[in-house]
Amino acid sequence: MTNTIFIQIASYRDPELLPTLKDCIDKAKYPENLRFGIAWQHSIDDAWDNLDEYKNDSRFKIVDIDYKDAKGACWARNKLQQEYKDEKYTLQLDSHHRFIQDWDDELIQMIEQLQLKGHEKPLLTSYISSFNPQDDPAGRIKEPWWMTFDRFIPEGAIFFLPATIPGWQDMTEPIPSRFYSAHFCFTLGKFVKEVPHDPEYYFHGEEISIAVRAYTWGYDLFHPHKIIAWHEYTRNGRTKHWDDNSEWGKLNTVSHNRNRILFGMDGNCSCQLDFGIYGFGKERTLKDYEKYAGIRFRDRGVQQYTLDNKFAPNPIIEDNIEYLNSFLNIFKHCIDISFAQISLDDYDVFAVAFEDKDGNEIHRQDADVNEIKTIKNDPSYGKIWRTFNTKVKPTKWIVWPHSVSQGWMERLDGKI
Repeated sequence: MTNTIFIQIASYRDPELLPTLKDCIDKAKYPENLRFGIAWQHSIDDAWDNLDEYKNDSRFKIVDIDYKDAKGACWARNKLQQEYKDEKYTLQLDSHHRFIQDWDDELIQMIEQLQLKGHEKPLLTSYISSFNPQDDPAGRIKEPWWMTFDRFIPEGAIFFLPATIPGWQDMTEPIPSRFYSAHFCFTLGKFVKEVPHDPEYYFHGEEISIAVRAYTWGYDLFHPHKIIAWHEYTRNGRTKHWDDNSEWGKLNTVSHNRNRILFGMDGNCSCQLDFGIYGFGKERTLKDYEKYAGIRFRDRGVQQYTLDNKFAPNPIIEDNIEYLNSFLNIFKHCIDISFAQISLDDYDVFAVAFEDKDGNEIHRQDADVNEIKTIKNDPSYGKIWRTFNTKVKPTKWIVWPHSVSQGWMERLDGKI
């Protein structure tokens, strides 16, 4: 079977799409084996967003979408996945990347290496290293990145952080991954049919749901141990779907609800919805993934081994009680305060607290003078980060500034 690659790119009004396509083709060892599916969400006002040179290229299937009709990233990814034609491999990307020479051959060699070691369905993914279009190639990061656990957000999805792979210089093969990145995934082509994107998801929740669904379908997740490509993270100069669509909040709410139900979070049960092809596979269970990754979804638990950024899989804990007690319930949240709300120069303390749905205080950690200076020096918003262990989900934050000259000021609060 020819090593054809179905390349999935969902692009939304992105000036980097054309440079990404050109670099992808130019740097491939076998460009004739590439097959592109592009969800081209564009505006006639964007003169630079023109794919005329590829419209008669047999390697391209362009799904032409007026940006006003777009419904979010996962919806677009699902649209273009309908163009899969049984290619041997698939590569999912964003529309803002750069590539190493012979990137296609390197990825296929990694997959074959993992298969020889007994991994029938290996999947390569990561928050890959960054580049800056305004300083390229000089600004390209020279170290390969992986994905580490950051936090459960209040709505239930998991956020990840990129970090340099520890000891990557001595590695000769990909390393196990707990998580999945929507901007870089290379695996067997049948993944498109087995783990398609759920069009009811909007943005958040996409990556963790795909990670677990892939795992339960028998895919073994790995991070490339060396740089294959670069990703642009800043979104500078790019219009996002939520900039154009005033209804995006409703779509996002549906997505969060669906994600919590899928994972049985906050008292929900996956039996509430028939997820069909967008549910879990039959080769492994959700609990199998939780043991592998050190994540427990129902109460947003995480094991210390995962928090310490140690390579998967997590150690097996045979004793059930010990296993249940090995999870911490970490709550991490950023409170955004506008500078208009903290305009004085003589604050000496901010009372910072979190309450449950009944108004009971769960946690309090006040901000002192030094932290207040840091908060007020932020270039955009005053950001107050708090992390604490709790079995109860906070529903409200409170910030109460105190001024040396004027005493206690207006109390600020917000829903979580």
